[in-house]
This record gives sequence, structure tokens and C-alpha cells, in this order.
Amino acid sequence: MMFKKPLVIIQQPEVGKLILKLRTITGLTQEEFAASLGVTYSTVNRWENGHAKPSRLAMHRVEEMLEKIGEQGQELLAKYLSNKF
Repeated sequence: MMFKKPLVIIQQPEVGKLILKLRTITGLTQEEFAASLGVTYSTVNRWENGHAKPSRLAMHRVEEMLEKIGEQGQELLAKYLSNKF
């Protein structure tokens, strides 16, 4: 039986700051970042501006991106983590 690790839950405004920093580290524009997650540019813009939070699926993809960038991603999670369940 395979268990999925729990999804990290980060509230606004921290999630917007986390996404902006991740996007900056990866060198992606909002449009490129949105395309990599399968969402629209305006969705990423709303996240970064604190007007919306990512869906569970989008947050899972953000977490995958954080894991791929290694230590920097772990540092970002540690900095912006509000709780884990």
C-alpha cells in the first residue's frame, strides 16, 4: 500500500510570497509559471497579490516544484510553512 505525504497548507499572504519567491528562483514569468502548473496567468497573479489561494492540486504541483529545486525549496517551505496535517 502506498501512502501519499500530506499536503503542505500555507495561508495568505504567505502563500503569495512563497509563490513569488519560487517563481523568481526558477526564473519564470507569471505566464510561464502558470503554464507549468496548468493554470492561467491571472490565477498566479491573484495568488501573488493575496486575492486567492491555490487549489489543493495546484499547491501539490507547487510543492513538487519546491522539491525539485532542492535546498532552496526546503528553505522556502520552512520559512512560509504555517501548519502541516
